[in-house]
Amino acid sequence: MNAPRIEFCGEWYDVSPDDVFYIGREGDLTIDDNPFLHRRFLAIGFESAMFWLINVGNALSATVTDTTGQVQAWLAPGARLPIVFGELQVLFSAGSTTYDFTIHTDAQYFGTSPLTSVAPGETTIGPIQLTSSQRLLILALAEDVLRQNSPGRGEIPASSQAAERLGWTQTAFNRKLDNVCDKLDRIGVPGLRGGRGKLATNRRARLVEYAVSTRMVNPDDVVLLDQEAAANARSSTSV
Repeated sequence: MNAPRIEFCGEWYDVSPDDVFYIGREGDLTIDDNPFLHRRFLAIGFESAMFWLINVGNALSATVTDTTGQVQAWLAPGARLPIVFGELQVLFSAGSTTYDFTIHTDAQYFGTSPLTSVAPGETTIGPIQLTSSQRLLILALAEDVLRQNSPGRGEIPASSQAAERLGWTQTAFNRKLDNVCDKLDRIGVPGLRGGRGKLATNRRARLVEYAVSTRMVNPDDVVLLDQEAAANARSSTSV
């Protein structure tokens, strides 16, 4: 297998099998000067005849999926994942910013289709039924990420900003956010609850990572936000 190449913000980076490739606030791929981002967060190394994606940080996690969004892994601090697909999308959040980059290889270990098998330790993602309002909520949070033309960075709005984008009250937005997070938590999506019934403080970022990586929402859906805004405008003028 040839060495992977990484695409980030329209630029390409080559990985050598002879050296560890570091990704973070500093490193071979400098993501951003975001103080919430580890100096060295992720690494790609060659070991046991395979390339591995490794979380070398101590706080942040990354979401890793194949191109179809059917196979997902949550890469916690200290965890590693073999790079066994031809293309992997990596998403992670630091503060209010969500970043993503793509790893390209000529790996032919696994492919995905609705009925294919997956690598040990990975998870297949089944279809999640969303109500129209739940989809709109996720789109309002993920809009900046989805509008990117290439892997890079996107800001996640505060709940008040997302509620305003939708024309909802803050109370209605928070209630629907609770419902979406509860629904995904019940099917085993990690990172949306803080334990013992306490919602995770970074649940908006984690929700965006999961929804974008599993293709629950995609760039074509963003038009629904404009349609909702237009409908709210018509409603307000008719009163």
